[in-house]
Amino acid sequence: MTALDPAALAIIGGYHADPFAYLGPHVENGQPVVRAFLPDADRVAVVHEGRETELARIHEAGLFAGPVPGLKGAYRLRATFGAQTVDLEDAYRFGPILSDFDLHLLAEGTHLRAYDKLGAHPMTLDGVDGVAFAVLAPNARRVSVVGDFNFWDGRRHPMRVRGSGVWEVFVPGARAGDRYKYEILGAGGELLALKADPFAFAAEVRPATASIVFDAARLQPRSRAPAGANALSAPISIYEVHLGSWRRRDDEAGRWLTYRELARELPAYATDMGFTHVEFLPVAEHPFDGSWGYQPTGLFAPTSRFGSPDEFLALVDACHEAGLAVLLDWVPGHFPDDPHGLGWFDGTALYEHVNPMQGRHLDWNTLIYNYGRPEVVNFLLSNALFWLDRYGVDGLRVDAVASMLYLDYSRPSGAWVPNRYGGRENLEAIDFLRRFNTEVFAFRSEATTIAEESTAWPMVSRPVDIGGLGFGYKWNMGWMHDTLNYMSKDPIHRRHHHGDINFGLHYAFSENFILPLSHDEVVHGKGSILGRMPGDRWQRFANLRAYYGFMFGHPGKKLLFMGNEFAQEREWNHDRSLDWHLLADSAHRGVQALVRDLNRLYRATPALHQLDCEAQGFEWVVADDTAQSVFVWLRKGRAPNDLCLVAVNFTPIVRYDYRVKVPVGGYWREVLNTDATVYGGSGVGNGGGVNATTVGEHHELSLVMPPLAAVFLVPQG
Repeated sequence: MTALDPAALAIIGGYHADPFAYLGPHVENGQPVVRAFLPDADRVAVVHEGRETELARIHEAGLFAGPVPGLKGAYRLRATFGAQTVDLEDAYRFGPILSDFDLHLLAEGTHLRAYDKLGAHPMTLDGVDGVAFAVLAPNARRVSVVGDFNFWDGRRHPMRVRGSGVWEVFVPGARAGDRYKYEILGAGGELLALKADPFAFAAEVRPATASIVFDAARLQPRSRAPAGANALSAPISIYEVHLGSWRRRDDEAGRWLTYRELARELPAYATDMGFTHVEFLPVAEHPFDGSWGYQPTGLFAPTSRFGSPDEFLALVDACHEAGLAVLLDWVPGHFPDDPHGLGWFDGTALYEHVNPMQGRHLDWNTLIYNYGRPEVVNFLLSNALFWLDRYGVDGLRVDAVASMLYLDYSRPSGAWVPNRYGGRENLEAIDFLRRFNTEVFAFRSEATTIAEESTAWPMVSRPVDIGGLGFGYKWNMGWMHDTLNYMSKDPIHRRHHHGDINFGLHYAFSENFILPLSHDEVVHGKGSILGRMPGDRWQRFANLRAYYGFMFGHPGKKLLFMGNEFAQEREWNHDRSLDWHLLADSAHRGVQALVRDLNRLYRATPALHQLDCEAQGFEWVVADDTAQSVFVWLRKGRAPNDLCLVAVNFTPIVRYDYRVKVPVGGYWREVLNTDATVYGGSGVGNGGGVNATTVGEHHELSLVMPPLAAVFLVPQG
């Protein structure tokens, strides 16, 4: 064999940066020429219009080339491997996949449906079935797709690089279900660990890490949430769920429920309990169970732990058909540094910052996205819209917003990089969050976004055009911390912590708040919500019931983590099912019944939800009874007669003839009492209601305040 030119050697060696310039059909000296690299082939011929033209073997590694007289258009390769001869389509005869316009939008970070172009897409080109692969790796020297279709051999399908550093190739014969990854020569020519596809729509079950070809174009939600489910005036009561531990099959070695099984069981339960929404802890693919999904490596792939993308869609549809809206926890704040993931993707800090003082979280030992890169912003924005588009989810709860907003988040002095003005605000992240919210609401106006933001950053849930971040809602972390602190005190000491209850009303309408009793409150040694309650067993349950009554009467939308609704005793463990056996105990059944009735009351009573986020929906009646630890307030709806009086006694002492002023006379019906015997209480109450008396110009109720309880009363007529 004659000496080979450098291009041929680069193909054989697997480091050619532009394989389409050498392989496939070309015209040289006026003659059509075909070159093919088929490792281990003994003979290769071109089959065209019924003719077979053999190519010369120019290198024993499997490089073949030669003239093909009269070649025009499509052809096939006929290759012989020992005694076997097969006909193959030549990947290098197909033209580019992405348009120049696609590449332009990707480069400027405005391709909001990038998931339609990047990733793996089964398609038919020139009558040939295969899969189009496309991936961003602007600093790579060579990118190949490897998988079940090519023996995981990076020499067989090196990709063409297009503008903006997007690499692409159409692989004939590849199909849905094939496993694949990208083999990348980094910026310095080093061979990187095989990378999963950032845009993969499916992945292997951990600990395996390959991406799986899946036709995401076929994902078509068949149902939607009820109209107006996310409106500020709507009742919103969220059931937060970790799919892997909500319920397990104890008779089958404690295995997870599948998406299909969850679709049969979860919506029915959440609907029976009166919730309006379910919120799933992150479902995007993640390698480590103990991260609960908050360290994702596959943002476009529902985790394969519980089934396929089709089956996850079936779960969302089942929720919608049961009348539930679906929220997803979404994690744009950080990502793990697993070798197959986004870290150092093309041999450079492509998705993260190169400086660890900007690019690594100290708390979680994870990487931080570089929000200043248009490609990264495009990746995240298109992912957010993907879940709303292809799975029909109704909102995204953004995790760890505070960590995104502050450059010095959880960092010691000198271990962070100030912004261009010398400040601690992450200006690029702020711009990203504002654009994220703008794009989500423009894409689907009935959707919503929720911020888990744990500081006093102003106007998180206010519109972007007046300087806000643009979220639909914000978790009220201050309310949660203060009220749990109050409830943890022995009732005799609560008089000294009265402000923990009052303080939240000073800022309750500065944001559109959700009151969260979330997974974060039942992990890391915190125990359960029930475990925070003081006293003997009866008092602990009574305290919890009073607290839930207080929560549902308080302005703000509601969120309960799974297990809270039946007073889970132990701390949540992601590797175990909830303790459903506790429902054999009447005290736990009582709490469950109470939460069911609170949800139904909240939904049926406009005064308890219509003006959740507006100051005119709330009025203190008794805010200063420190000695008796009693709080009374009015909730109001839009109509003048939509009223609900909420009275809470946070001591175990019954308060008789407790007098409170009300705006209207007549009969006030007691519509819920957390001390009712059906909930496990003592049965002290107001006999179904109270007639108001008129004292001068005022109307007044004489209430019986049950011990450690909340009562709700509404006027009749």
